Amino acid sequence: MSDTPSTLLLTVRDAAARLGVTPRTLKYYEERGLVTPSRSEGRYRLYDAADLERFERILRLRALGFSLHGITEMLKRPLEATGDGRRRYSDASLRDIHADLSQQIATLDARIAAAQRELKEVRALKKELLHDIDYVERRLAGENPDELIAQRRAAVHGRQSSSRKTGGTDA
Repeated sequence: MSDTPSTLLLTVRDAAARLGVTPRTLKYYEERGLVTPSRSEGRYRLYDAADLERFERILRLRALGFSLHGITEMLKRPLEATGDGRRRYSDASLRDIHADLSQQIATLDARIAAAQRELKEVRALKKELLHDIDYVERRLAGENPDELIAQRRAAVHGRQSSSRKTGGTDA
């Protein structure tokens, strides 16, 4: 190839190999709007140095645990040149990123709380089903149904009394 490094264009396969990911990963990031490669006359994706730099940035952020939504928000903010030739976010951009990430954390905390409530309900349901299985197994073993029902009522009444004493929580 006679292209100079500044104009070198890579196919999706070559770009993926250079970045250490699969071609599907690059296509996925394109579908998400994170990168827009140019196209050849045959409609093949062609990636330039800027595209590769953007992919490297995306991959670094993913490796740090950022969500694709968070990465999308960060990529909207420009990097600024520093005195040593590197590029960094401005303080204003960092404050915006901090606010976005804090909002994501608050959303995750709400989801965790909802999941914990659901888990508590599921555990209670499981406990009820285990009592039902015990009843059925004992019936199949030939135990007297009237005695089993009386035991079940006594157990339920005991759990309700205990629940009232502990304020509705399991002791």
